[in-house]
This record gives sequence, structure tokens and C-alpha cells, in this order.
Amino acid sequence: MHSAASHRRRRLTVTAVLSLLALAIPHPGAAQSATPAKPVVSSPVSAADAGLVSIESDTQQADNRTGVVTAIGNVRIEYPDRHMVATSRQAQYFSKEGRLVLTGDVDVIDADGQRIRAERLVYRLDSERLLAEPPAGKQVYSRLRLQSKASAAAKPLLP
Repeated sequence: MHSAASHRRRRLTVTAVLSLLALAIPHPGAAQSATPAKPVVSSPVSAADAGLVSIESDTQQADNRTGVVTAIGNVRIEYPDRHMVATSRQAQYFSKEGRLVLTGDVDVIDADGQRIRAERLVYRLDSERLLAEPPAGKQVYSRLRLQSKASAAAKPLLP
């Protein structure tokens, strides 16, 4: 059993690593979702499609009063601008707060193969920070491409 300090340390480490990546959409944690994430094919995004995100799910609802959009069941989010795909059981976007929450078998992958798996992922659009939480008794998994400062300046990491 992990101590509370160990759990906090693991969560802080995950937050630090993920904030370095500045991932566009929060991501994963243990078992893969029913629809595993596949990288978005690297293709140019037209100016008309810039910023568009596609969401597929069993059900979707939006509440204009609260500004909350909810997608439930076999959720698949494609973000071509960032060449990323995320899958989960549920996704909620809180537009007034600029917060995206993915829950249940979260898996996010980009075209370069960078990936994160978690049970719950919270992404704050304004600060480009995310927090990934593991399933009970497990850990968050991430696969990152590390770069030197010189190469990072030439080619930025994910958003």
C-alpha cells in the first residue's frame, strides 16, 4: 500500500511531466478504452477547420445555461490541429471554466506516439496544464519524447 506522501509525490510528478508537454487534451491511465486511441494522420489543416475538434460518443448533451457539454460512452475526440486523439468512457467540457475532464480508461496519443493513460484526466485550457489520476491501486502511464533545449526550440513539443 502506498503512503499518502508517496501518492502526492506520484501525482505531482505526473503533473510536472504533463505540464512540460502541455498536452492539448488530457489523457489516460490503465486499461485501454473500448475504442483504443489511434494517432491522427499528419495532414495539413485548412484555415476553415483550424481549432475544430471532433467528438464521437454514444450520447452527447449540451446545457447552454451552464455551458457544460457531456459525451458519454465510447468517447473519441480528434484534435487535428495538435495531431492528437483521446478516448475515454466520458468527457465533459466546462466552457465557462475552460476545463476538460475525461474519465474512465482515458487514453491520449499523438502522431509521434507520445501517449498518456489514466483513469481521470483534467485539462485546463487557459494554463495548458493537466492532472492525470490513476485507477485505484495502479499508476498513470505516459510515453514521452524528451528533447534537448536546442531541439525543443526548433520543434516544439505538443501544445
